[in-house]
Amino acid sequence: MVEHELPYGLRFSLLGRFFKKRLNEQLMEKDLTGVQLTVLKELERLENSGAAEVNQRDLENISHVTHPTMTEILKRLERKGFISCRRSNIDRRHKCVSTTGKARELHQQLNEMDEAVLRELSQGLTGEQVEQLWKITGVMLDNAFKYYGKGSIEESDKDACKKPAGV
Repeated sequence: MVEHELPYGLRFSLLGRFFKKRLNEQLMEKDLTGVQLTVLKELERLENSGAAEVNQRDLENISHVTHPTMTEILKRLERKGFISCRRSNIDRRHKCVSTTGKARELHQQLNEMDEAVLRELSQGLTGEQVEQLWKITGVMLDNAFKYYGKGSIEESDKDACKKPAGV
């Protein structure tokens, strides 16, 4: 193995780009893009966190995209049957978004794709090393969320949908 003298930030960035590229290649078969997958995963995570409703603005804030961009993403996901959109029961000014059965069926396939890419990236590592990597990156993510005032991934999910956007 050749040691590369790359800064840590660049290493993480390159790994992230490779991960995204491999997932995008696999998602093409399912007529999904990486961005659409990210929105589906965020939506599912918010639904699983117990949010009464998830609206478009919640997804825009979490994904850090503009309203027009999210509108197009949601239109495509709805046409493909992965989500349904309706007016919010809490605040009629907002669009409520929810996953469909098709999206929930896709969840297991997505986890398998995610694990396949991780296996590709961790070739040459022992099972113990992969487990250590998982724990270490978990601590790093917790630290990142604390640094940016979110507390943790779980806490940021709960806060995202406490009240309708714009209220």
